[in-house]
Amino acid sequence: MNIPTLSTTEFVLRAMREDDVPDLARLHSHPEVMRFLSATGEPEPRPRQAWDYISHHTGHWCLRGCGKWALADPKTDRLIGRVGFYNPPFEWPGLELGWTLSPAVWGRGLATKSARVALDWGFSTLNVDEIISAIHPDNAPSRRVAERLGEHLLRSDTIHGKPCLIYGMSREQWKALPRP
Repeated sequence: MNIPTLSTTEFVLRAMREDDVPDLARLHSHPEVMRFLSATGEPEPRPRQAWDYISHHTGHWCLRGCGKWALADPKTDRLIGRVGFYNPPFEWPGLELGWTLSPAVWGRGLATKSARVALDWGFSTLNVDEIISAIHPDNAPSRRVAERLGEHLLRSDTIHGKPCLIYGMSREQWKALPRP
């Protein structure tokens, strides 16, 4: 399996590894992080759940050719978040780009920057016409990230019984984005 590594001076997007379990469990144990993400709205702090998450998303790379990366600090290689794609073949609204970062790095623009790198990889590599982001209506920071990426509100939906807003962008909209 070939999970690409994408890097900048500020972060590395790399394959998740078994030694990421403690950092991922810590991320998933933070109530503000998991407020909009877990099925129950509660933290999921156990290492077993973090290991299951890593194995699930590693399998997504094998089966779907894309998935979640570990967002790692370039100096320490420690997991500080997760960014990437999710698109199971059932009950999902489309190829979703998502981002979840440790509160320790909030406010540095890393969600937008890392999601932009992932978005560019997705449209450049995958044969897709649209990439979406499913965001809880009350998650204002993630809605702002989607808007900074150039995504637009497409519709309201429900995932696992919870309301969400579907932001997204077409390949043509992505091609029209200004480039640095």
